[in-house]
Amino acid sequence: MLEHVPAWLGKALRNVRAGHAKLMVAKLGDESLVGKSGFELKSAAFRDGQELDPSFTADEEDAVAPPLEWSAPPSGTQELVLVVEDPDAPAPEPFCHWLVWGLPGQKGQLLEGEVPPRVGKNSFGNSEWLLPDPPTGHEAHDYVFQLFALDLPLVQMPGASRDELTDAMRGHVLGVAILTGTYAREEGGDYDRNDEDEAD
Repeated sequence: MLEHVPAWLGKALRNVRAGHAKLMVAKLGDESLVGKSGFELKSAAFRDGQELDPSFTADEEDAVAPPLEWSAPPSGTQELVLVVEDPDAPAPEPFCHWLVWGLPGQKGQLLEGEVPPRVGKNSFGNSEWLLPDPPTGHEAHDYVFQLFALDLPLVQMPGASRDELTDAMRGHVLGVAILTGTYAREEGGDYDRNDEDEAD
């Protein structure tokens, strides 16, 4: 139900849908944090709300994560955390495609296919960029890139889960930047996204 999506989050997203209420930013953010101090996340590969190129999805064999760049985070930022989720996946929680932390609390970037400092478990239980592969026949899914500025460095080791990161970040978010890419499959080849594939 759309009424569960906070009004401030609805303003920060395009084409808002009920699943957006389950994003990590909905749990950890608020109106004062989105784009605080001009904090912004961009990609040279797609604009906010635009479709992801197949080279970043399961449609191509050698696909990798897209390039990202961000402006200086709010003052006092110690570390940045990147979370990429699909709120349109047919599952109780958003499908987690990437958990990245250990990024310095300053202006920076991740190059196309670059391996980040620390990566947690995606919804398939792997510590890597999970290639977007929505079920065939679905309308375009959103892939919401959420960059969190934290007032402390995380101590979690690589392989941590989404829930572990959420708990560690709660109460420590200084700012959030959001970027959304979309993707729809026109042919077969999608993964079987059963509930048992969800990471705990």
